[in-house]
Amino acid sequence: MHTLQISIYVLGLLIALALVFDFMNGFHDAANAIATVVSTGVLKPQAAVAMAALFNFTAIFVVGLHVAGTVGKGTIDPGVVDQYVIFGALVGAIVWNLFTWYYGIPSSSSHALIGGLVGAAVAKSGTSALVGDGLLKTVKWIVLSPLMGFVFGSIIMLVVSWIFVRSTPRRVDSWFRRLQLVSAASYSLGHGGNDAQKTIGIIWMLLIAVGQVPSNATEPPLWVVVACYTAISIGTLFGGWRIVKTMGQKITKLKPVGGFCAETGGAITLLIASHFGVPVSTTHTITGAIVGVGSSQKMSAVRWGVAGNIVWAWVFTIPASAFVAALAWWVGQHIM
Repeated sequence: MHTLQISIYVLGLLIALALVFDFMNGFHDAANAIATVVSTGVLKPQAAVAMAALFNFTAIFVVGLHVAGTVGKGTIDPGVVDQYVIFGALVGAIVWNLFTWYYGIPSSSSHALIGGLVGAAVAKSGTSALVGDGLLKTVKWIVLSPLMGFVFGSIIMLVVSWIFVRSTPRRVDSWFRRLQLVSAASYSLGHGGNDAQKTIGIIWMLLIAVGQVPSNATEPPLWVVVACYTAISIGTLFGGWRIVKTMGQKITKLKPVGGFCAETGGAITLLIASHFGVPVSTTHTITGAIVGVGSSQKMSAVRWGVAGNIVWAWVFTIPASAFVAALAWWVGQHIM
């Protein structure tokens, strides 16, 4: 593969831009990790984001780097990667994240990044630049991740309801206020483990392109891993509060037992996906789990109109971020 010749300043700018996206990923998706535990009143917002940030970073010791490999080598042809493609992909993802955060829409940072890569690569080299197998795996999990969250969330809710059928509501509430701390921590672990790796994959791809890392390297440099986990954790610590209300209350009314079941179902889905190296959406996953918990009680407990609006945001994420990335790729050629 041809080695890119770019200045150390451009390389530094692109790595910094990638870490800005990673920060925004944590900032934007903090709501996914804390919405249920905040809306049920188990934790105050500040305590919830602090715990989520801690377990985002803890994932560095628990989750492997399979997702980073998929993003870094399994989405677009490494041969088309240059400073303009990386710039376009990151700008496309960041712009879409800012837009959806401003309007309180729980969209997917993961798929914004995938869309950005696709848009910039196609703008440069056409559809031949895309890696079909990797993209197909990602697209399949756009459907599978909320479905699995829905199934796990509803099954866990039904099992818990059966186990505690003779318990008083007060006792159930007391138990699950404690257990929700465990489930929220588990979900944050899955969130950090899957989402931080997407930025790791981008920087890894860039370092390979400029010859700083061998193309046959099986793992990215340690400093990249630590920097990306740190950036997403700091982003989570600041928290995207505009989205918390949508996730925690507008879809369905959650109690501690429902929050525990949704978080546990979401965490199981994320950890399975991370094990198989699939860059899934934490937003899709927790939304599916929340809907599953609500519908397991009664279908009318779910505000299907709100859920439908969220799904439309999912549909538009990849094409919208791809379009912005293609424009940014063109701009990047004139300013870099």
